[in-house]
Amino acid sequence: MRKIPVTEAVGRVLGHDLTRIVPGKEKTRAFRRGHVITPADIPALLDMGKNHIYVWEGDGDLVHEDEAALRLAGAAAGPGIGWGEPNQGKVNLKATHDGLLKVQAKQLQRLNSLGEVSFATLHNHRPVAEGEVVAGVRVIPLAIAGHLLEEAERHCHTPLPLLEVKPFRPLWVGVVTTGTEVYEGRVQDGFCRVIRQKTAPYGARILGQVIVPDDPNCISREILQMIGEGAELVLVTGGMSVDPDDVTPAGIRGTGAEVVSYGAPVLPGSMFMLAYLGHVPVAGIPGCVMFSRITIFDLLLPRLFAGDRITGEEIASLGHGGLCSECTACHYPNCSFGKSSW
Repeated sequence: MRKIPVTEAVGRVLGHDLTRIVPGKEKTRAFRRGHVITPADIPALLDMGKNHIYVWEGDGDLVHEDEAALRLAGAAAGPGIGWGEPNQGKVNLKATHDGLLKVQAKQLQRLNSLGEVSFATLHNHRPVAEGEVVAGVRVIPLAIAGHLLEEAERHCHTPLPLLEVKPFRPLWVGVVTTGTEVYEGRVQDGFCRVIRQKTAPYGARILGQVIVPDDPNCISREILQMIGEGAELVLVTGGMSVDPDDVTPAGIRGTGAEVVSYGAPVLPGSMFMLAYLGHVPVAGIPGCVMFSRITIFDLLLPRLFAGDRITGEEIASLGHGGLCSECTACHYPNCSFGKSSW
């Protein structure tokens, strides 16, 4: 770029977008890169505080900010990610379908550590909708050295694409409701309605619900029966506390499933249990899911429907950010709950 006085700029080609800011109202692109300055533009530029402008006169190793942002967006975009045109040097990346956003966080940190690149994303493992902006990228200077841009591009796609949106799968869900008081009809079940509401946005197909007494053998048998009938996810509700009659964890273990975690550093939801019987997740759902708006169930459910296999280490990491503030007006997922380093 070459800096010249605005009063001498008539007929020259603007080398970058110019932004107009109206305090408290708007921030917009006033002049587009490539615009040819006219005499009528001079007062507007001076009103914007632009006494000088830059004219593009880059050498062979310099890449303009617009081209650089487009190259970085293309390098970072994995399946389910698209991007738009540069605006004021920035390119937005968007979800091309509903699904679970995956961000390679350590890769992202290495990329931003280069010093001349700014790449910002939504949190990892966040459900996103088609067309939603999930990231924005730009370079800091008006032009970046070609060799540095190439290094940044490598960080965007090595070893994995920086961003991906995994589609949700319409899983067959089996619900096993435990509790002798429910089985005998003394108490009406309230879990299944909540389960249907929370799984519906991900395309769940409810295979069926069965109610069993507090008997670990019955619980094990019904879980296996559900899987035998085609359940791809089994949710076992009730009986998850430490009371003597709460035997749901024993029933889940009795199937031979691999237990990932019993207990989680998340409030509400500390009595959650996750196990896998082959590829089928079996989750023990604590009672708080019936009463609290957002719990650990809401954090993990999108990942289960996206086909992630969740590890015990990942559940343990949820302690950082795992305390729900239970705000009067809930803004989840636009809050800190569940935003751990995973």
